[in-house]
Amino acid sequence: KHITEEYTMLTGKRLNCKNEANEAIFTFSDQLGREQRMVVRLYNDGVAFRYELDNLQHTRVVNERTTYQIAEGKKRWIQRWTEPYEDFFPMSTTGESKTNHWGYPALLQPNDNTWALISEAGIERQHCASSLRNDNTRDLYKVMLDDNTQNITGTWTSPWRVIITGSLADVVESTLITDVSAPCRLDDTSWIKPGSASWIYWAYNRGSKDFQIVKQYIDMAHQLNLPYILIDHEWDIMGNGGDIKDALRYANERGIKVLLWYNSSTAWTTNGAGGPLFRLNAPENREKEFAMLEEMGIAGVKIDFFSGDRQETMEYCIDLIECAARHHLLVNLHGATIPRGWQRTYPNLMTIEAVYGAEWYNNLPVLTNKAAAHNATLPFTRNVIGPMDYTPCTFSDSQHPHITTHAHELALSVLFESALQHWADKPESYLSQPKEVLNFMNALPTVWDETLLLSGYPGEDVVIARRNGNKWYIAGINGKDEEKTITIDWSFLSGVKGSTTIYQDGKSKEKPWKITKGTTKSLPKQMTLLPRGGFTAIVTL
Repeated sequence: KHITEEYTMLTGKRLNCKNEANEAIFTFSDQLGREQRMVVRLYNDGVAFRYELDNLQHTRVVNERTTYQIAEGKKRWIQRWTEPYEDFFPMSTTGESKTNHWGYPALLQPNDNTWALISEAGIERQHCASSLRNDNTRDLYKVMLDDNTQNITGTWTSPWRVIITGSLADVVESTLITDVSAPCRLDDTSWIKPGSASWIYWAYNRGSKDFQIVKQYIDMAHQLNLPYILIDHEWDIMGNGGDIKDALRYANERGIKVLLWYNSSTAWTTNGAGGPLFRLNAPENREKEFAMLEEMGIAGVKIDFFSGDRQETMEYCIDLIECAARHHLLVNLHGATIPRGWQRTYPNLMTIEAVYGAEWYNNLPVLTNKAAAHNATLPFTRNVIGPMDYTPCTFSDSQHPHITTHAHELALSVLFESALQHWADKPESYLSQPKEVLNFMNALPTVWDETLLLSGYPGEDVVIARRNGNKWYIAGINGKDEEKTITIDWSFLSGVKGSTTIYQDGKSKEKPWKITKGTTKSLPKQMTLLPRGGFTAIVTL
């Protein structure tokens, strides 16, 4: 049968989406005579399939035999599986590994002009998440369930197995993950307001227990016209002249909404784990806590440190998102699983970490030399499947230095899609930038009417165009350690006239910016990017 459905997203790479496919259902019987079905949907940009089982009585699903063949010698960008999905996507041509355990998404290049990205979507209650293993042979990647799905009665369907295929642009621009996911379950979404937030943790490698520093970030949000501040862990022991109530009062006086951090209290609860702890686990405690936040005028919650991809963790995440929606709270999941379509079903879910992001400048020196190539890989891998809280665009250094340029960093705020975009640098670092950069930050949207991949290759370079209303934001970065000239295809602007502002790298550390204004007629067909450099252009139609 033919499936066609139009739906609207509040966030993501495109607001107006279309779920259109041809569906076939294949019916089988197992050795006990029970009917089993495989539902297959063919899309213009890929394929999705899932399994359906009927008449189950307190059954466990313990295994799945779905296997993908990825031929040796073919290029692939796959992350080693880690519980918080925080690792790199190195290019490889072999499935040989010390661990043989891989996370989604998996990007493949079968030939020069064909790409495929493997992931999953449609996680519901009575589902665990899955990953890939190739224990016995390097070219056969088997879907591995994180645990047994317990106590199933009646009809059960698996999550969707999704393969996005086509050109690299088809992969990057695809909405297949949300296409196959359940429609929005919230009756009222008028209160959901995406936007940008100031964030204290990155610059100081600490939580939010110092009231005086929290005030600085509230002031920064006010000066930069950001709607939110994220007050991170340890807010429950805030001191040095004020507590959390004083911080809320200070923010309210300046028109800034507050997002509060919580520990999920399922993974890291000892040996220095931040608090507050154990306030959300029991349903009655969670309802009480979120009701209190709603009454206090809190806009949302960041919930951190989840325990793997087990069924109980997936159900806990759904419980948290649903409860937050009842109390008009936005949600940011950190230390959690990758997006699997919940952003459509529960549009109060603004963003998810599940990425080796800028926070790692606090932890290890590894990102310093790898960041540029990693940043040029993420738009083709992790960010394809959903929002990504990388915390982009920092001009100063945290505990370990970065060697990407200012223009590279600014471009990340457009390249990396996240409905909550967190600005994590020190206030004085942002506020010392040229007026044109501050104006950029003031007006930057976090939701997009459409997204186009203009050019790029994983790990080398990428140029993406995103439109919000009558403005196009075009951002590009160089993932290499040497200068690179890129050709930019402006044909999507053919026949339109408008004004432009281009943010490029200056020629020295003392003069890090080159900012030029013009019209669409003056847009350069080629641009030379510094090593680990970048650019951003705004075109107002």
